[in-house]
Amino acid sequence: MQGVGFRDWMMREAAALGVCGWVRNRRDGTVEALLDGDPAAVEELLRACRRGPRGAEVRTIDERFADQSPETPGFVRLPTV
Repeated sequence: MQGVGFRDWMMREAAALGVCGWVRNRRDGTVEALLDGDPAAVEELLRACRRGPRGAEVRTIDERFADQSPETPGFVRLPTV
């Protein structure tokens, strides 16, 4: 969902948990992210994302394993695609 500060919220949550990766909006109205880190921390971030920030309406989360890791350390916001 866009328009509720999901990306900024997710950046704060990821930093607090020590999760690396990125988050970006997609033009179809969804949010996409790549997560990397301690499995327990990644799972905790996914649990938080199922709730989302105040004002968000999270309908589904599609989880897949990626063949890649983030190119830079930390957690960043990428441009919309």
